[in-house]
Amino acid sequence: MSDYRERMWPSPWIWVACLLLIPSSILVLAPVSVPAGVVTGIVLYAGVLGALSFTAPVVEVSAGRLRAGRAEIPLEQTGEAVAVDADASRAELGTRLDARAFLVIRGWIRPLVRVPIVDDADPTPYWLVSSRRADELAAAINRSRRPDAQ
Repeated sequence: MSDYRERMWPSPWIWVACLLLIPSSILVLAPVSVPAGVVTGIVLYAGVLGALSFTAPVVEVSAGRLRAGRAEIPLEQTGEAVAVDADASRAELGTRLDARAFLVIRGWIRPLVRVPIVDDADPTPYWLVSSRRADELAAAINRSRRPDAQ
C-alpha cells in the first residue's frame, strides 16, 4: 500500500480549451467538406484527450521509494522535502532553478514539492515535482524517510 499517490490529470480548462480543435478543423476544411471538418475535429479532440490522459504522470511514495513519472529514487537518498506554494513556484522554476534539477512538472499544476538529493554520487541536486496536494506529498516523503517508519 502506498503512503501517497496522485495522478497529475490535466485541469478541466485544458479539456475545454482542447474543444477549440473542432471549430478550427471545421474552419480549415470547410472549403473542402464541412462533414470532413467535423469528423476530423472530433478525431483530433479524442486523440489529444487520449494523449493527455495516457501521459499523465503518477507521483507515488511507497515502500521507501519516491516515484515521479518513470523515475524513482530510494527515500534514504533524499533530504527533507519542502512544499512550495503556487506563488513561490514561479521563482523555483525561474531564477532559482538549477539546470541539473530533475523536473516532473505540469504547467496546469502550480504547487511544487522540492526534494533535495543527498547522495554524493548523484549529480542531481534536487527534484521538483508538481502536486495538487504539495503539503501532503512533502509530509508523506518526510514521514517515510524516517528509519522507524520502515
